[in-house]
Amino acid sequence: MFQEKRLIPCALCGGSRFVKRFSCGDFGYVRCTGCGLVQINPQPVPAAVQNRYQEGHGADYLSYERANEAAFLRLQQLALYDAGFFDDARAYAALREPGGDRAPFTVLDIGCATGALLASLREQGRHVTGIEISPFQAEYARRERNLDIRTLPLEENRFPSGSFRAVLASHLIEHLNDPASLVREVYRILVPGGRFYVTTPNIAGFQARLLGKHWRSAIFDHLYLFSAKTLPALLRQNGFRVERVVTWGGLAAGLAPPRIKDWADRAAKKLNVGDVMIVRAKK
Repeated sequence: MFQEKRLIPCALCGGSRFVKRFSCGDFGYVRCTGCGLVQINPQPVPAAVQNRYQEGHGADYLSYERANEAAFLRLQQLALYDAGFFDDARAYAALREPGGDRAPFTVLDIGCATGALLASLREQGRHVTGIEISPFQAEYARRERNLDIRTLPLEENRFPSGSFRAVLASHLIEHLNDPASLVREVYRILVPGGRFYVTTPNIAGFQARLLGKHWRSAIFDHLYLFSAKTLPALLRQNGFRVERVVTWGGLAAGLAPPRIKDWADRAAKKLNVGDVMIVRAKK
């Protein structure tokens, strides 16, 4: 658990008025009265957050990711499919410059863990780069998959402007002290017309509303709990045009019999009140 904390303005609107959303034992969430963004505030200091992933529990995260790698990869691929990532990549590949090929379809995955998704995209012909601040996972991805993995936070890598055609961030943005800083940097390093694909829990979903403080995503590692309203607002605020918002997941496994879970999952996706969302935004 994080010890040192500080009160900060809302990351979306800069407001300073908050109301209690729910308490989760030793920590709790508040909602900004100005924009509705749900957050832990007072918030753990950035140095403590980085240390948790870089040193404190890095080996534990590697074990967890490796144990669930196949399932996580499948979920990421399905989310990108729903968001139109593979259609975008195919359309780009079909276009040719007169007399030669176009520049390669470059992809950056921020928070790439063991690199399973990047490896699968490389097999499809994309040029891939990853960022993973956990040295244990970064080293695994380099050693086992021969991937280009950077261990500095995104803003500290100083990629040239317009370096990437697509940037991916799956279950990352909710962990960051300053999500707006990440969004601004992604905008800078994307080519004009490039796309940002952001996956994160959806606090406006059915499951979050049903379970409240017992929701599986209400954990102290998640500094922000975005909704299908607040995350697009953050992206638009920093220059992006939001093209698509897709949600999925009605009930977690074990909460209901399989037939009811299947019905709830299909209903949640159709009504766009799923437990997790992916947002596609264009520069």
